[in-house]
Amino acid sequence: MQIPGKWRWIAAAAVVAAGVGLAGPDGPAVAAPIAGTATAIVPQADDWHGLPGGSIIDYWTTTGDGKPVQASGALFLPAGPAPAGGWPIAAYDHGTSGMGQNCGGITTVRRGQGLQDTFLQRLLAQGFAVVAPDYLGLGRFDTGPHPYLELRTEATATIDLLRAARSTHPELSRTWMVFGGSQGGQAALGTAHLQQSTAPDLDFRGVVAIDPESDVEKLLTVLGPDIPDIPDIPMVSGPATALVAMMLEGIRSSHPEAGLDDYLTPHGRAVLDSIGGLCLGQIGARTAGLQPRDLFARPLRDARIAATITSYMAVPTTDYRQPVLLFLNVTDPVVPSPLHALLAAELTAGQVNFRVVPGTGEHTQMNPQMWAALDDFLTTVRTTPATA
Repeated sequence: MQIPGKWRWIAAAAVVAAGVGLAGPDGPAVAAPIAGTATAIVPQADDWHGLPGGSIIDYWTTTGDGKPVQASGALFLPAGPAPAGGWPIAAYDHGTSGMGQNCGGITTVRRGQGLQDTFLQRLLAQGFAVVAPDYLGLGRFDTGPHPYLELRTEATATIDLLRAARSTHPELSRTWMVFGGSQGGQAALGTAHLQQSTAPDLDFRGVVAIDPESDVEKLLTVLGPDIPDIPDIPMVSGPATALVAMMLEGIRSSHPEAGLDDYLTPHGRAVLDSIGGLCLGQIGARTAGLQPRDLFARPLRDARIAATITSYMAVPTTDYRQPVLLFLNVTDPVVPSPLHALLAAELTAGQVNFRVVPGTGEHTQMNPQMWAALDDFLTTVRTTPATA
């Protein structure tokens, strides 16, 4: 990989800690890369995403089975000096963007991302530094197909980017929250749950999720060659088959032991073979004219594959120790309202401290009540003294 001249590399100690350039097989043991270690910082122009103070951070994270892998993400800093104790941090998890390198929702797009850039601007305006991961395989590193909706790697990519940013920017505080919509809503909930065991040293304040992709595993595990037609999804400019194919390829590429190919037709395997390096619009074009049933030779109903799918993508519905704020559109055409209602019911049964602000908009559309609730949440995070 050629390194652009504008890169400003971090101190050599960080690179050594990441296991770069150490002795070969006949010398001393090579140190394993440490998750959460930054390997490069790339300052960006002040018009990046319409915001000043942006940088790309390359860092180490892990795959679902714990192997070290490189990833990229963004950091945005508010203007002016940091307050006493440092800038509180908002982790932003983006929505579905594809499966291939340079399909990341943050680092590989300059501007013009509409609502996403509005979210970033709102968080900075409220006095938060923002970290935003690309997720595995979507950004600057070709690490294979993105494991779409794999909850653990979305969460570890988020937490490890937060650690990388804090290790290189002492003006960032321990206090943080996480926010995301659609795939990012699912990722944000997974991050909120996982941080309890992987980042107890930090001061986590809660999660905001907009129309999260939750309980999707319950739909995926009933698919097969005998299901009826599923309508197109306008927001992906094509069939629901595109999202189904992305889920299947994510599972197939990251969990080959599951034997997913055994459930697919030859044409279904060919479709999955062809989408691992594509972005969302290209995947929609590749699956145009196909129904999900066209991918399957047999149903996904047996216990073996269903357990893998559930472990891969299911959102936890118990044991959140900080507040959960959900923005749910009952007219959402992408994540149907019965799934939103099921999530709320499961969180209630799990005795989770959560609040729902409903809407009647499109997928991840915000209404005035949602914006007001978000601002109140951020104000509480920013003004409440840090815990020990």
